[in-house]
Amino acid sequence: MSEVETLTGDELASKLKNNVDFQRRGGIKGEGLRLSPEDLAWWRDARFGMFIHWGLYAIPADGEWYLHFSGISKEEYAKYAEQFRPRKFDARAWVRAAQDAGMRYMVLTARHHDGFALWDSPASYGNYCSTRTAARRDFVAEYTQACHEAGMRAGLYYSPMDWRFPGYFKPDEFPENAQLMKRQCHGQVEELTTKYGTIDILWYDGAWLAHKGTDADAAWLWEPVKLNEMARRHQPKIVISPRSGWEGDFGTDEGGHRAAGPIIDWPWEKCLNLNRPSWGFNREQDLMTRDEVILMLVNVVNRGGNVLLNVGPDADGEIPPAHVERLREVGAWMERYGKSIYGTRAGPFEPVEDRYGSTCRARSVYVHVLPGEDRETLPLPALERKILACRQLGGAALGFEQSASSVSIRLPAGGREAPVTVLELELDRPVGRA
Repeated sequence: MSEVETLTGDELASKLKNNVDFQRRGGIKGEGLRLSPEDLAWWRDARFGMFIHWGLYAIPADGEWYLHFSGISKEEYAKYAEQFRPRKFDARAWVRAAQDAGMRYMVLTARHHDGFALWDSPASYGNYCSTRTAARRDFVAEYTQACHEAGMRAGLYYSPMDWRFPGYFKPDEFPENAQLMKRQCHGQVEELTTKYGTIDILWYDGAWLAHKGTDADAAWLWEPVKLNEMARRHQPKIVISPRSGWEGDFGTDEGGHRAAGPIIDWPWEKCLNLNRPSWGFNREQDLMTRDEVILMLVNVVNRGGNVLLNVGPDADGEIPPAHVERLREVGAWMERYGKSIYGTRAGPFEPVEDRYGSTCRARSVYVHVLPGEDRETLPLPALERKILACRQLGGAALGFEQSASSVSIRLPAGGREAPVTVLELELDRPVGRA
């Protein structure tokens, strides 16, 4: 059963909404607000990042939507803040896990929909933050410091949505409460973009009101252009997601469904869970396999996207050891074949489902031969550039034929790699799309 098929109600609506937004790139415009292609280039080159969902919801261990779905009152849920004393939290260990996986950036949920902030937040309604409750720690400060020390690009997730506010669910009925929630949002985004040095990514989620409509439909409340102009003043090069109601610097596609279709010519990112049941820590464990992660990454990058793979640390702040080991397995593949991922752009060949896709950089084309391709010879469309050499990446030379109408590559006999065989074509001049 697919991930979408296992969801119901508001969480299902959220996932479907985000997929629809990805397809039609919704969001209001803001003149001069989007980053230039040059300023976004590092993010597109990075290709692979770590998402981290962590907060009070790690204590009940039933996913990040626990407050909304469990029937627990806001007051009862808030008591978890006095139990939240993560004994094993080590931001440097998180960064090492990301680096071991071959990831080039990270995004931490500084505050999810439950409203609990993982930093010292004077703007937080009711002082609902980690420095003023049992933990007495600024986890965002520790995380950003660890990223900066390791040369890791540091991103922060922020949810304008706050389930504690009746004005979120009924803004017309409780307009003053909705405005209070908005002031909290603008104040907290200012804190996050001024207190922690360079922040590379601002990843919004949850601007849609009452779990209805789109983020852009709620722009009348949040004023996302004003909000992001403020973020840009403090962090001029920050990469901003589209989920505040403004169109953003890139598109998002959420969930574990497969990446299919043609190359997408604008920047985009797929986010999904390593542990399928939920984004936040869950006592139920169902990890993606190494090969599933690699195939997802390859299929996304072949279509021009990035992958933001989520982990959910437990209540003590530890990424489960089995998750860390799975990330290391992926990292071993990236160490060998990352040349076909990092710093590339999709093409020149349009991907063919279950058979192949390609990436390119300068005078090199990397062809990812997928498990569904079982022929001895791989036929490809014509290529305007002349192929000078063909080899299995990191391996032996391969025979090929090139004509004005096609390319044919002799695949390595008995040398297929699991789950992807990576070929490298050397061209006589820099590549363009086929």
